[in-house]
Amino acid sequence: MTNLLETERLIIRSWIPERDAEKAFVIYNDPEVTHFLGSRITSVESQRLRLIDDKGNGSWAIVEKETTTIVGTILLEQLPDKDGLLTQDYEVGWHLRRASWGKGYATEAGRVMLNYGFSVLNLPVIYAVVKPENYASIRVTERLGMKPIGRTNKYYGIELLLFQLDAPEE
Repeated sequence: MTNLLETERLIIRSWIPERDAEKAFVIYNDPEVTHFLGSRITSVESQRLRLIDDKGNGSWAIVEKETTTIVGTILLEQLPDKDGLLTQDYEVGWHLRRASWGKGYATEAGRVMLNYGFSVLNLPVIYAVVKPENYASIRVTERLGMKPIGRTNKYYGIELLLFQLDAPEE
């Protein structure tokens, strides 16, 4: 198990497909969690395969330190264009299990992931894309200090709200 980052309450670590697939499946099979994602995972095995495919590609488990419970996913990865081809633009994103909503975990994990993107990966700018009706994620982008840019059809082939945060001045 590789821990990437830690906060006061959270550990951001690599997914362990054999061990984490069932817990991730519970998150990604919940219709309320996947409402804004567009698709649900249909089996533990397909979730395990997805975790294997995602390994090292910008998706990490968010683990609550106190309980060692996986509470969600934090992303820092290249955005795909409307045809699914990767762009040079990076996004931060989060998916949390319903029981962990409203606890500040998305903001806490997002903040440390943005810092990692700027200080370790030396990214000049990081974006977030949010469906316009996803008010909870819009509030997270605001708490992270991300600037609203407006609507875009540039990524994922759908209309999304685009937010950006520039790297801090040195």
